[in-house]
Amino acid sequence: MDSEHQTTVDLKINQREKEGIRILDLQGRLVIGPPEALLREVVLAIAKAGEVNAILNFAATHEVDEDGLEAIVLCSARLRESGGALKLVNLSRAHMELIVRVGLDTVFEVFKDEQNAVDSFFPDRASHPFDLLKFVEDLKKHPLPKIWE
Repeated sequence: MDSEHQTTVDLKINQREKEGIRILDLQGRLVIGPPEALLREVVLAIAKAGEVNAILNFAATHEVDEDGLEAIVLCSARLRESGGALKLVNLSRAHMELIVRVGLDTVFEVFKDEQNAVDSFFPDRASHPFDLLKFVEDLKKHPLPKIWE
């Protein structure tokens, strides 16, 4: 069951389902204000509807700030309270750097592709999460420019 696009000036969320998992395709900027409030509202609605396993797809998300990241943490906590989980997929290097920088690299399950993220919800399937340790090691060797200072 796919749903209509929900929009603000900065963020568009398209909802779709794959194998019983709700996938939220984020497009635009997940930043302080209406965008992060919209994400919280959408995740709360799907949790209330009994859909407690979700994936956030960042393929078309070009900016995430610390408030957007906080919204993701709150969404993850809400789904866990409901007996589910939130997984992340298609994060850019800048998104990953922010997650590592604020110390959330052990909080989220991150995947390079959508099918591995979906498979991670099924215990009988092999899934391959993003190798965060390798990412952190590579980041030490080749850091991104400091844009948040």
